[in-house]
Amino acid sequence: MEQYRTEEEQVEALRRWWNENGKSTVAVIVIALAAGLGWQAWQRESGNQREQASDLYQALLRANDTPAPSSGPQGVELAERLKTEFSGSSYAQFAALQLAAMAVQDGNLAEAEAQLRWVLGKAASGSDTAQVAQLRLARVVAAAGNTDQALDILPKADPGAYAASYALAQGDILLAASRNDEARDAYTRAMTAAGSGSPGVNLVVLQQKLQSLTPIPPQSRIQIESADPIKAATVPITPDTTDASEE
Repeated sequence: MEQYRTEEEQVEALRRWWNENGKSTVAVIVIALAAGLGWQAWQRESGNQREQASDLYQALLRANDTPAPSSGPQGVELAERLKTEFSGSSYAQFAALQLAAMAVQDGNLAEAEAQLRWVLGKAASGSDTAQVAQLRLARVVAAAGNTDQALDILPKADPGAYAASYALAQGDILLAASRNDEARDAYTRAMTAAGSGSPGVNLVVLQQKLQSLTPIPPQSRIQIESADPIKAATVPITPDTTDASEE
C-alpha cells in the first residue's frame, strides 16, 4: 500500500510538472525542429542557387570566348542576369568585372567605372576581388583624365600582396600625367615590392619603365658617346705638329 502511494505521488508530481512546464517544453521542441528543418531547407536552397549561378557564369565565359558577332550582347545579357538574380554571390561580382572589361574595350569608361564601383560595394573589404576592382577602377578613372582622383582611389595603407601592383599602377598614372620623378619613385617601390616575382607584374617591362626614367650620369654619357663608332668617326683628328726636320 505504501509503495502504491509512492507511485501515486510520483504520477501526481509528474502531472503537476507537466501542467506547469509541458506547454513550454513542447514549444521548445517544436521551435528546435522548425529551426533544424529550416536550416536544412536553406542549405538546399543555397546549394541550388550556387549551382545555378555557377552554371550561368560558365555560360558567360563561353560566350565571351566565342568570336561570333552575337557573343558580345549575349555575354552582357548573361552578366546582367547574374547581377540581378544572384546579386549576393561572388559570381555576380565576377560578372560585373567582365562587364567593366567589355565597357573598356568599347571605350565606355563611364560604364566601366559604374561596374567597378558596384563590385566594390558588394565585395568584402580587402578581398582579392575588391583589390582587383580597386586597381582597375584607378586605371579607368585615370584614363578618363582624372589623375588626382585616380591616385586617391589607390590605398594609402600597405595593400599587402598587392603592393607591387598598386605601386605599378601609381607609376603608370603619374607617368601619363608627366610627373616623371614621382613615377620613377613609384616604379622603384614596385620593383622592391615585387622581389623575385609578383602576380600581375611583368618585371621585365617594369625594369624598362624604370630605366627609361633614370637619368644617365654625365660621365656615363661621355663613355656611351665615345663608344659610338659613327660619332667617333666624326671626331676631328688633330694633326701632328712635330717638325719632321727635327728628326
